[in-house]
Amino acid sequence: MKTLYIECNMGAAGDMLLASLAELTGDVKACEEKLNSIGIPDVTYQFEESVKCGIKGTHAHVTALGVEEDEHLHEHTHEGHVHSHEHTHEHEHDHTHGGEEHHHEHGDHEHGDHEHHHHHAHMSDIENIINGLNVSEKVKSDALAVYGLIAEAESKAHGRPVTDIHFHEVGTMDAVADIVGVCVLLEQIDPDRIVVSPLATGFGQVRCAHGILPVPAPATASIIEGVPTYSGDVEGELLTPTGAALLKHFADSFGSRPVMAIEKTGYGMGKKDFPKANMLRTFIGTSEGEGDKVVELRFNVDDMTGEEIGYATGVLMDSGALDVFTTPVFMKKNRPGILFTVLVKAEEKEKFAGLIFENTSTIGIRYVEMDRFKLARREEKVMTRFGEVRVKVSEGFGVTKAKPEFDDVADIADRK
Repeated sequence: MKTLYIECNMGAAGDMLLASLAELTGDVKACEEKLNSIGIPDVTYQFEESVKCGIKGTHAHVTALGVEEDEHLHEHTHEGHVHSHEHTHEHEHDHTHGGEEHHHEHGDHEHGDHEHHHHHAHMSDIENIINGLNVSEKVKSDALAVYGLIAEAESKAHGRPVTDIHFHEVGTMDAVADIVGVCVLLEQIDPDRIVVSPLATGFGQVRCAHGILPVPAPATASIIEGVPTYSGDVEGELLTPTGAALLKHFADSFGSRPVMAIEKTGYGMGKKDFPKANMLRTFIGTSEGEGDKVVELRFNVDDMTGEEIGYATGVLMDSGALDVFTTPVFMKKNRPGILFTVLVKAEEKEKFAGLIFENTSTIGIRYVEMDRFKLARREEKVMTRFGEVRVKVSEGFGVTKAKPEFDDVADIADRK
């Protein structure tokens, strides 16, 4: 199975992911030419070599409307609208309007560059731009879904409908370029599955025009709900809304790097220098089967009838439990009882704890998180002299297993 693993020990930003994926393709310059041909108005892509802590990688420069905008998304309001600016791991940004002071600490351009571009784009404008690009329908669909996550996060953070969200023109084109570029390169690499490490967000505070906000900023915090994250030991804003939205959209799972034979590694570099190498790594390779994390929930009951136990088991399975099984046990006072074991996805343990308390008589649940190996599974259809039969094929770790679908076999037996 062709597996892409994305390692985010220093957070993630759109340009870092873009550069890392370009390295994975094996031809960074060809990627640059390809991206510059997709037709994003007034946007230029350029990849260049970058070194962090002695490690060589690639940095992606995206120039929009003549300005190289930065990755981080700081929000501020002006005349009832919500504006967004993309910034990187490098710059503070104070920005006020209405005759008040503007302050930038940018290394690559002066404030005057911005003065000509204080126009704002509506979400419908972004949709028109993306739909007009020279890319596949899949890339358009993925890019719009990612931008939708960002718009929803901004809407939630500011308490305004998505239709009222407006994006600063330069920041908009920069984000569209990062998002569409990543979608294009992922289509080219075409992995069977994408696994992403837990995301480092950084910690501390970030300065915006309307005050000082905590890291992760509200929009980013909204996007990463349900995603494994941690602050790490680097002070600053490491995870951008663009990076978070891209990873949330594309990740099939989050966790440690699976067992895989690595074919190539990509290094996407940020701008700022830290004691740790400011980079995002990607690995492409072949995995023998799959691995993920599950939580095993266990509890004992001695006062439920067989009917009640059967009903509770059905509720848990119908709600998406990976497995539910019961074991007869002897409990205190020598009472015969039942040990429930419920296997669930790690991110759903609280959901199933609630279902267990609601549908059983237990007042306590034990749980443990564990790794598991599993064979990669697919379904094939085989034509036999009795009719079509679905066959479940499982592969990995040097093993291949095939088994007819029982329901199909039973149906044939009934008919024949």
